[in-house]
Amino acid sequence: MHLMEIRRKVQELLAAPQYHPLRRSELAKTLRLNSAQRREFRRVLAEMIEQGEIVRVRNDRFVLPQEADLVVGRITCNEKGFAFVIPEVSDAAAAPPAERPADIYIAEEDTGVALHGDKVVVRLNREKRRGGDRTSGRVIRILERANETIVGTLQQTRYFHYVIPDDPRFRHDIYTKPAHNAQVGHKVVVKLADWTSRHVNPEGQIIEVLGKADAPGVDILSIIRKYQLPQQFTEPTLAETERLPDRVRETDLAGRRDLRNEFIVTIDPDDARDFDDAVNVTELGDGSSGGWLLGVHIADVSHYI
Repeated sequence: MHLMEIRRKVQELLAAPQYHPLRRSELAKTLRLNSAQRREFRRVLAEMIEQGEIVRVRNDRFVLPQEADLVVGRITCNEKGFAFVIPEVSDAAAAPPAERPADIYIAEEDTGVALHGDKVVVRLNREKRRGGDRTSGRVIRILERANETIVGTLQQTRYFHYVIPDDPRFRHDIYTKPAHNAQVGHKVVVKLADWTSRHVNPEGQIIEVLGKADAPGVDILSIIRKYQLPQQFTEPTLAETERLPDRVRETDLAGRRDLRNEFIVTIDPDDARDFDDAVNVTELGDGSSGGWLLGVHIADVSHYI
């Protein structure tokens, strides 16, 4: 029995209607695992706990999260402070769409040390609001941080430096020590340290200085760092570009009108990295009654990609 099979059987056992909470040894016995399989079983069980697929309750017994009023999901924070957790539904225990839990409202004081995008465990509670039921909860555990780094602007008080995140959904300023080449107002990338107490701000270390916030290109670089986008192409991709011709081929003209003999002017600025917009104007008739034809031309980049 391989790891995926053990995981599936654990999920099925805990999801069975007649299941009552069992300890680890009792689970292994019920699943009829031999000594070799039990070693793999302990590993699988630890992974399932770490990923929030199962939880340990009183007396070291195991249940599915929903059986303990717990839900695992991704937290989406709002810049006003509150948040919502979108529950994750495992394939083995997936409910029909109509029966899946709704997004869970998390009040600001109940978000704990969760940051936008984190995978969290939420303890549910019910409350009445404006005459209807609303599912709400409190974050009790962080399973996985969505971001190891944050992009923001370096600021300074009399006593310490801090970074204001660019994304307003990260509502906590990050305390940091100054980097030797970082100045107040610079865009920086901060690597987050472990944040375990909501009573103090998160801390981090500046690992990259992007430059002055208003410097050309820094805004684009900030977005690249924020979404951790690659800045270099792979070798196979570069090799493919070397094979591209530097002239328009006959096959490229198929289904197109050839206007290369017309006087067409690009309207991108001199410092643009791509010239993909152009116009031309043609006089119709004798100029008194014929009017003018304006041509607007947009590069078909997808053709070459």
